Amino acid sequence: MNSFVLAECTTVEGALSQLKDGAAVKAGGIDLLERMKNGTYQPSKLVNIRNISALRGIQKTQDGLTIGALTTLSEISEHPEIQTQYQILSDACGHAATPHLRNVATLGGNLLQPVQCWYYRSAEFECIRKGKNFCFAFGGLNQYHAIMDYGTCPAVAPSSSAVALLGLDARIELSSAKRGKRMVSIKDFYVEPDANPTKFTVIEPDELLTAVMIPKPAPGTRSAYQKYGEKESFDWAIADAGVVLEMDGNTCRRAVITMGAASPVVRRSQEAEALLAGKRITEETARAAGKAAMTNVQPLSMNAYKVDLFPVAIYRTILLAAGQASRDPSAAG
Repeated sequence: MNSFVLAECTTVEGALSQLKDGAAVKAGGIDLLERMKNGTYQPSKLVNIRNISALRGIQKTQDGLTIGALTTLSEISEHPEIQTQYQILSDACGHAATPHLRNVATLGGNLLQPVQCWYYRSAEFECIRKGKNFCFAFGGLNQYHAIMDYGTCPAVAPSSSAVALLGLDARIELSSAKRGKRMVSIKDFYVEPDANPTKFTVIEPDELLTAVMIPKPAPGTRSAYQKYGEKESFDWAIADAGVVLEMDGNTCRRAVITMGAASPVVRRSQEAEALLAGKRITEETARAAGKAAMTNVQPLSMNAYKVDLFPVAIYRTILLAAGQASRDPSAAG
């Protein structure tokens, strides 16, 4: 690990003033310190925002919820309002990593994680995500990579909370000392690698992720999230599914189906959503929606199993959201 300067900050303004000269922001620091130790990220300055109390907390508003960027995954998963009105987010945060990591890991940090590709995360490989012109995954170990929507790089983003927040149509608040605050929809927050392989999100070097805003759910909304991994305990997702259903009894007015670990950024399946809209939620319609989500799949040499896994993950999560099934015991976390 290289030597670096540590800037301790207790206010947002103080932190923003330090965001220059290649500084990196540290909150929980779990992923950041791992990358620093393995030599893949060597910032000259760490801006510690852990003690900025203004960035912590969950506030119920007239329009929905505002969650501070430093709110931990445990705090989110255990919050009564989120458990009852935003179950998809409680599920996603409550099944990430391990209990002791969820007590430290923050919502902002979870959203900002770079891809979980061992070539990118190894100092021995200079890949396209590091500004070079070659991707090792296409001809190498790619069992955890994308099966759709990839071109330049098939590595998938690891954020479980992003899968939930996409389903909830959340907005991200970004703050800058020069430009003030701006709001970015979660669907526009992540950068496709074909557009810029070295940039993961739209956040600029002088910006800080300060909050997440979630609109109030429509009447009759039910939701759920499930993650599947190689282990039934904590694990990185090899497939995860988020489902938001706006219901009239057993009939679905509107559905949102989100997928993680399927493509380089979290995605919605409009094909699956269209199949559910206006129909009763049954095992038959849930299975059909899962199959519909597998449009234009292009598995790599070692991950064709995902083509079979995702339809199962989606249909079981649809039934869970509709209250017609219990949580899948084979899901991870």
